[in-house]
Amino acid sequence: MSSIADDTRWMDATSQAELVASGDVTPSELVEAAIERIEKYDPQLNALTYKWFDDARALAASPDLPRGPFHGVPYLLKDLFAAEAGKPLSNGNKAHKAAHFVSDADTTLVGRYKAAGLISLGRSNSPELGSVPVTEPEAWGPTRNPWDTSRTAGGSSGGSAAAVAAGMVPIAHASDGGGSIRIPAACCGLVGLKVSQGRITMGPSRDESNLGVEHCVSRTVRDSARLLDATHGRGIGDVIIAPTPTGPFADEVGADPGRLRIGLLDHSPRGFATDPECVTGVHNAAKLLESLGHHVEPAWPEVLADNEMGRTFGQMWSTNMGMSLRRFAEALGREMTVDDVEMMNWAQAQFANSVTGVDYAAALAASVKFRRAVQSWWSQGWDLLLTPTLAAPPVPVGSMPNDTKRPMTPLVTAGEWVTFTGQFNMSGQPAISLPLHRTPTGLPVGIQLVAAYGREDVLIRVASQLEQAAPWAHLTPDL
Repeated sequence: MSSIADDTRWMDATSQAELVASGDVTPSELVEAAIERIEKYDPQLNALTYKWFDDARALAASPDLPRGPFHGVPYLLKDLFAAEAGKPLSNGNKAHKAAHFVSDADTTLVGRYKAAGLISLGRSNSPELGSVPVTEPEAWGPTRNPWDTSRTAGGSSGGSAAAVAAGMVPIAHASDGGGSIRIPAACCGLVGLKVSQGRITMGPSRDESNLGVEHCVSRTVRDSARLLDATHGRGIGDVIIAPTPTGPFADEVGADPGRLRIGLLDHSPRGFATDPECVTGVHNAAKLLESLGHHVEPAWPEVLADNEMGRTFGQMWSTNMGMSLRRFAEALGREMTVDDVEMMNWAQAQFANSVTGVDYAAALAASVKFRRAVQSWWSQGWDLLLTPTLAAPPVPVGSMPNDTKRPMTPLVTAGEWVTFTGQFNMSGQPAISLPLHRTPTGLPVGIQLVAAYGREDVLIRVASQLEQAAPWAHLTPDL
């Protein structure tokens, strides 16, 4: 590879932006370096779906490239809902891929990425409609983990995480409706910050009151904080708006968090098996937090053990799937068929057709009750909850295949593996996965911290404190 491609490969987005600001490199040089790395490493990982390198080159050379905080830094957009004007979007669906739909406008968030000076090189692979925590869509094939290509990169932001972990780009767009930022961050050894519900607008067409939020996966805490400064805030007509931050999120990096009271949950609240490596990792993190002056003790919101939460989540998730397929049909100009959709998603959409309006209203009411019960634990003197991000290290590729005879099997398997994440999509709280542990074979194991609603500032302070005490950015995969 060229010297610039080598020299910038493991730099975070902040460092790359500083190189451009100082005049040491140009945006065009950063873009060419990222393209060179993608062409070298992506054939092993399958992290990208669409590539628009010529458009990126043109933007990098243009005097109209916005001079925001990430001026000239290359990144990827997830191939799920993140519309960019003039660019294709498949949502991981084979029918949409075949139709080659091109978006006619940017989402509000994509517009903010552009204003920040970021340059998109293409789209990152996602499971169809983000419905499982592994990235293996029939439309595009599996994305593999840079640390062990026999293992999953996670999902649904698996392509983004694989690309950042492999050093193709320093930062990438990600979204999280049940753990889809935190899961791939845990699998690939990255920082994955799920923001509070309503922190970043979902405009113009999606709903902040739903389960999903959008942000990024990154190599460093400061990148996640600085990008949040560039993208947070309400949009026109938002239905949920997170509390206004007291200052820039970037200022929380390195700020003293004080002595915090942290609850420790080291087992699945719903009784599923938890791998010993994940238990060891969370206990080591607890010891590290105590060495930094925090108080950690076993404690957690007991409502997390409520199995009704899983049923409620399932009803909402399935109904959202049904809505998505209806929109797909409208875009295609015909009814969707079983041949257009992966079997598990088709089965969910069919189940959604049996859910009445009263059923869905009851699920929404149950989710609000659950949300209030979970959040109330933080009002009882607790600052953070510490858990493993996942119940096991990255699983082998092919662990959750579509099964025509038992179409919901992948979702059942997934639920046991991601038992620590979806609760906080329903509660709306911010949570972060940090790469604080490794298995004996070197696989990353993520550790999750959850804060009170609206308190990304606390997460960023503690995450940066842990990053300084137990650095991880120097750990890189050997491809």
